Amino acid sequence: MRIALDFAAVLSQWPLLLHGVAWTLGLTVISAIAGIAVGVAAAWARIHGPTWLAALAGAYVELVRNTPFIVQLFFVFFGLPAAGVKLSPEAASIIAMVVNLGAYATEIIRAGVEATPRGQIEAAMSLALTRAQVFMRVVLPPALRKVWPALVSQVIIVMLGSAVCGQIATQELSYAANLIQSRNFRAFEAFIVATAIYLLLSIAVRRLMNWLGPRFLFGR
Repeated sequence: MRIALDFAAVLSQWPLLLHGVAWTLGLTVISAIAGIAVGVAAAWARIHGPTWLAALAGAYVELVRNTPFIVQLFFVFFGLPAAGVKLSPEAASIIAMVVNLGAYATEIIRAGVEATPRGQIEAAMSLALTRAQVFMRVVLPPALRKVWPALVSQVIIVMLGSAVCGQIATQELSYAANLIQSRNFRAFEAFIVATAIYLLLSIAVRRLMNWLGPRFLFGR
């Protein structure tokens, strides 16, 4: 049996693919920035916060890390409207991705913070810096340096996980591939192309984050 592949039928729909790539990258950028910020805040809460706040942050981390991302996405998109909060597919996707990344980033960043030598913190405190200044200027930058590869990998995982956001009609890359194959019935070719694009996006995002981190977040 001979299979005739027709990638031209898929590539001719490049505006749809480009639109999907743009949405995938947009979701990734927003979720990466907000998710890492949530991770920093929750890591601080777990280490330095009052007992009730540390417990709340811990419960958030355990809840998110032990439930599937698609369930979290469906809860945000289908569950919140029951409480009177109606969201667009794109807004629901962003919230779900930020919440998911934030939980994993919390534990990654916490591991880096707890690896900071105690003497370094005491030296900073002796300079009359506040606890917030010590955390943001002395503790956090070297902690991020230690765990940056793990954070980058987690961002890539969340970006690839955005493929399920097409299930709620978010117009990202997998949604575009599914729409193309529904028009020309070239499912194999459509998802081969989508796979190749996801691979290229992963490599590009990883290299970009490895370039940005040392220059803007924690120095060389």
